[in-house]
Amino acid sequence: MTTPSDIPPAPSGQPVDLGTAAAAPTVAVATYPEYPSAQRAVDYLSDNKFPVERTAIVGTDLRLVENVLGRLTTARAALAGAASGAWFGLFIGLLFGIFSNSSWLAVLVVCIVIGAVWGAIFGAIAHAMTGGRRDFTSRSSLQASQYAVAVDAEVADEARQLLTRLNWQTSGAQ
Repeated sequence: MTTPSDIPPAPSGQPVDLGTAAAAPTVAVATYPEYPSAQRAVDYLSDNKFPVERTAIVGTDLRLVENVLGRLTTARAALAGAASGAWFGLFIGLLFGIFSNSSWLAVLVVCIVIGAVWGAIFGAIAHAMTGGRRDFTSRSSLQASQYAVAVDAEVADEARQLLTRLNWQTSGAQ
């Protein structure tokens, strides 16, 4: 048996016994084919003083989509490395420039150039070491087939009424 002094405090500062704490049951009150529609529904609930802290947007049937942006050559890898190296050089140059007795602009420019050169070198080497196994750039994203607005069961009827009103307003505006 645990005593209140054995239980660590929650973010609110009050002790919470995780062994007995149960999440409130939730109910899906509406589903939408895209995320902006679900977001608009929760925003409507918020505008109508609904307790949105008792709401969640749940994406279902998740899939990973990787969009190929283009071919990655050693030159492009070096260019990307030079850009990130220049940013790092800018950061270091600003730090050195603050504490330098000489021209801070010269220190800044030298650090940017050195960062870009080393970034290009490391970018080209890193790409060459892949041996051509991944010669493309891409961007990954998670996408859901539908989005459900779920609320605590205690307030589900109120949410349904508000979202029905929202649907009437949007269907009447079209």
